[in-house]
Amino acid sequence: MVTLPPAPPGAPEPPGPRLAHEARQLAESFGQDPGRYDRARPRYPSALVDRIVAAMPGTELLDVGIGTGIAASQFAAAGCRVRGVDPDARMAELARRRGFAVDVVRFEDWEGPPCRFDGVVAAQAWHWVEPVAGAARAAAALRDGAPLAVFWNASALPDELRETVAEVYRRVLPDARFAAGVLAGLGAYERRLAAATAGVAATGSFGEVERWRFDWDQPYTGAQWLEQVPTFGGHQLLPPGVLDELLAGLRRAIDAVGGAFTMRYASVCVVATRSARTSLGAER
Repeated sequence: MVTLPPAPPGAPEPPGPRLAHEARQLAESFGQDPGRYDRARPRYPSALVDRIVAAMPGTELLDVGIGTGIAASQFAAAGCRVRGVDPDARMAELARRRGFAVDVVRFEDWEGPPCRFDGVVAAQAWHWVEPVAGAARAAAALRDGAPLAVFWNASALPDELRETVAEVYRRVLPDARFAAGVLAGLGAYERRLAAATAGVAATGSFGEVERWRFDWDQPYTGAQWLEQVPTFGGHQLLPPGVLDELLAGLRRAIDAVGGAFTMRYASVCVVATRSARTSLGAER
């Protein structure tokens, strides 16, 4: 839940800005412990799910980066028939156990049926997709008038924890990107929101791009939060001793404020509607 995950300790930084979709090792590291990911990761506000469903002309939904099926389950409960795409077979297997059909492939390489879906969504996953190629693939899969909606849970620690947690990261991972601060709120997501918006616009296949925002709070005990930390991008690649030291430091920080806290979330969504195809485009 940071702008970009840290590089593994000792790994050289690539030149120029890192783009998440190019970091394949990180993108495919979440499946190392899909059960923990499924238990610990936050869900999404029902108001966001309901608004996306209300914008759909039907019930056929494609979930890009379905993972273990967290968001897919919420959309299924809202009446959608969900199919998933995910590059990680380990994550996909858990989603399949929930009853979802999942194609194990990078979305950029997916060859699903054209003009079939009433909506395409990506929950906490679109930054792992090349933004222009992904938006073009979504446009091909969508019926006219159907939305593409990609969204993230941006989170911010309470004031009494923010600097203490950042100091733990600076001490344990001084060369990692986390050292600049963690869980920095909505501002840390601006880069991926802008990339998603530009990718959609570049296809010429969608109408006006909108942003939606839903604010909500989630209380955590120390144990609940520490269960989630290893699921953050890049943490799965840390040596066990380093991860243990990080978790111990975070435990002490949370204990110092009473052993529990409330996280402030902003669920932010980039959404656009598939434009009507011209007769020429329909023949291609």
